[in-house]
Amino acid sequence: MSVAVGSVAPDFELKNNHGTPVRLSELRGSRVLVVFFPFAFSGICTGELCELRDNISLFERDDVTLLAVSCDPMFTQKAWAEQENYSFDLLSDFWPHGAVAREYGVFDEDNGLSIRGSFLIDEEGVVRWAVVNGRGQARDFARYREALAAL
Repeated sequence: MSVAVGSVAPDFELKNNHGTPVRLSELRGSRVLVVFFPFAFSGICTGELCELRDNISLFERDDVTLLAVSCDPMFTQKAWAEQENYSFDLLSDFWPHGAVAREYGVFDEDNGLSIRGSFLIDEEGVVRWAVVNGRGQARDFARYREALAAL
């Protein structure tokens, strides 16, 4: 079961695609969208993150920091971010493998990957919106627009 809307988002610290630690609790005071995805360089994940990249102004306008999380190693995420020109942080949940995805209830134990979960967190660290899609099922970008409009 994934983290419930209305509950406090589990804190975490993960390294981004540059090797810099990012701690969720240090982003308190601003809104954060945490987007879990299965694998860098895969078709659906590339499509979803490119759509986020291409609409980054929507998130910036609403003062939302975008964090994308997978179990890929940092160097894989770095190469992918450079290839796709992602301006937001890709966070590596590589080791302990999937620990943060487990806390959010979006880790597929059988396959060792994050499933597609997105969590919009408010300034106080409370989850205000969430969507979880199964493997192979892309998230509908319109849902992000709706969630931002409801803030």
